[in-house]
Amino acid sequence: MAEIAASAGRGPTRCYSPGVDVVIALGTNMGNRGLNLHRGLRRLRELGVQILRHSALFETAAAYVTDQPSFLNAAVLARTSLPPLELLRVLKQVEGEAGRDLEGAQRFGPRPLDLDVVFYGAVPYRDERLEVPHPRWRERPFVQAPVSDLLYRRDDDDVAGSSTPPLPGPP
Repeated sequence: MAEIAASAGRGPTRCYSPGVDVVIALGTNMGNRGLNLHRGLRRLRELGVQILRHSALFETAAAYVTDQPSFLNAAVLARTSLPPLELLRVLKQVEGEAGRDLEGAQRFGPRPLDLDVVFYGAVPYRDERLEVPHPRWRERPFVQAPVSDLLYRRDDDDVAGSSTPPLPGPP
């Protein structure tokens, strides 16, 4: 919860917000892709991940396994109080709830929802289950384009809390 210190003539007002800023990449190439992204973000919010800003949507050809439908990709800037591995657990939970086979599916195959931690705060993190910054984000145009749009676009019309939904939802 944000804590605001009133200046009362003692200098500038400062805002303090607990949590860590993270960048999450999203992708989908099965079913109603826009709805998959919308539902995934809604579920992340329900699980305590605050969405601050989102990128534009990018349609990209499948990488690695190319004989599959194209992907709809995006990235979000979010804030969370979850530690890195708990955030990863939440992302996997949301993927599973969206219908992704987390056990036996073909690596790089089709999926209703893919969520990856690209950045977790400003400090690198690494263990056997998670590495951030994501080790391959720079070699993946389907991650680079949304992350660049998210972090470098000057248009602030899509900041969370505006009257427009963060990503396309149901009609």
